[in-house]
Amino acid sequence: MLCVHVPPCPGAGQTDHHAARVVATHPEQGWSLLCNGVVTFDDNGELLPDGRAIAPRVGAGLALVGRLDASLGIREPTFGGHNH
Repeated sequence: MLCVHVPPCPGAGQTDHHAARVVATHPEQGWSLLCNGVVTFDDNGELLPDGRAIAPRVGAGLALVGRLDASLGIREPTFGGHNH
């Protein structure tokens, strides 16, 4: 799988590979596919394109949710009719 974003997202072999954009998500099954071929799981584990598994990282859940929300265009709700 090749990333077509400009600039390109980090490859699956790079240490920041989890920063790639989400291209498919299945929250009902607990996983998302990144444009670099990495599958991320809602427990923060990962499956790399070469078949290697990365164990869940403790405390990484909030970063994953924020990245997924941004990829899906989900915005924080505003209160009182204006942004703070």
